Amino acid sequence: MTPSRPYLIRALYEWIVDNGLTPYVLVDAEDEQVVVPRQFVEGGKIVLNINPGAVQNLELGNAFVEMDARFSGAPMHVSVPVMSVLAIYARENGKGMVFTEEDGGDEPPPDGTPDEDVAKRPTLRVVK
Repeated sequence: MTPSRPYLIRALYEWIVDNGLTPYVLVDAEDEQVVVPRQFVEGGKIVLNINPGAVQNLELGNAFVEMDARFSGAPMHVSVPVMSVLAIYARENGKGMVFTEEDGGDEPPPDGTPDEDVAKRPTLRVVK
């Protein structure tokens, strides 16, 4: 299956904005494809305000989150791989979602190769 993370990011973004709150994303800035102002990175992470009034040309794509923003008055094009987005949440109340590596939607392991984490997860069954 395709990764669910970009769809969840878009849905949560819309939900946060529709409720009049400010969407923030927490980004793993250590990925070499992440283009953010390095002077604002702390502990390998950066928080970005993606509120419509704070950024321009926001694109929540399937592979990248991209936008034009200003940092200390200087304009910059920001580009973040979707898999580097660690969380999306509302600044005002913290409601949102934290992503794990498992949220990537990678292909399941080949048949005959049990995945310990998958075996522990609850499953749904159709009962007739």
